[in-house]
Amino acid sequence: ELISSLRSKLQTLWEERELVLSEARECAERGEELEAMVQDVCKPNEFERYMMFIGDLEKVVSLLLCLSSRLARVQNAMRRIDGNTDAEEKQSLNERHKLLSRQREDAKDLKENLDRRERVVSGILAKYLTDQQLQDYRRFVQVKTSLLIEQKDLEEQIKFFKEQIENLEKSIP
Repeated sequence: ELISSLRSKLQTLWEERELVLSEARECAERGEELEAMVQDVCKPNEFERYMMFIGDLEKVVSLLLCLSSRLARVQNAMRRIDGNTDAEEKQSLNERHKLLSRQREDAKDLKENLDRRERVVSGILAKYLTDQQLQDYRRFVQVKTSLLIEQKDLEEQIKFFKEQIENLEKSIP
């Protein structure tokens, strides 16, 4: 029953992921339309700044999510440490935790820098776009970020449920 319930939940997660991927495709189309409009109205160097920001947005958000996920897994492993865990494994986990924590802090700095760049790009676009177009741009950035986060979360949940099913199936004689 438990395996059946987990498989049902997994199926639901796959369906949710398909919806999010569909929304991501729609968002990408809006992004392409926005890109064409920005290219038409901005100077080449301003357009280049816009394109660099949009490209870096996905990279930095994905990096932050990946590091946070890996850090959470290491923290979970550290919580499972008991008296039977050898010293070498404990030290390895501690070192990975320190490294991932530093990397996540660096990624947070990148995100702050990206936020400053977004304000600069927004200022540039404000010179050329109508209020509605500027609102569309801001919505696009917000939706793109939200979809990346949602996608990563669903991938993590799917991975977790697959592991749970696998472990349960192995435990049944």
